[in-house]
Amino acid sequence: MQRGSDRLSVHRDDEMKHELQGLLRSGHPTRSEEWHDPEPSAEDDPEVWGGPVVPGTSRASLATVRLELGRILGRSPFPAGPDELALTLRRRNAPDALVEAVRRLPHKERYANAAALAEALVGSGR
Repeated sequence: MQRGSDRLSVHRDDEMKHELQGLLRSGHPTRSEEWHDPEPSAEDDPEVWGGPVVPGTSRASLATVRLELGRILGRSPFPAGPDELALTLRRRNAPDALVEAVRRLPHKERYANAAALAEALVGSGR
């Protein structure tokens, strides 16, 4: 039964199934021209090849640590101490090394935002 919500005809639908058949069977692009293939991730992208951002490593600048903390934590858990932040990081599946770095911060300190936490982490890792 035709409901009128299809944007493609039955013939075009069959054409698309035929075009995708090789890809679905093989699991990788089957086109002969490279420009048709999706672009792979960049090899020089640090978030791809370097693994998680961890304070104390060579690639963990203040900006990258702040970006990673902001991405994982957002605004909700602040202001908070290291124990609360480590628990939130653990719940949100942060890398173990990042959670441990937050746990090692002084327990009496409170951090107003991800930038303050990143400054404390990068400063303590040096």
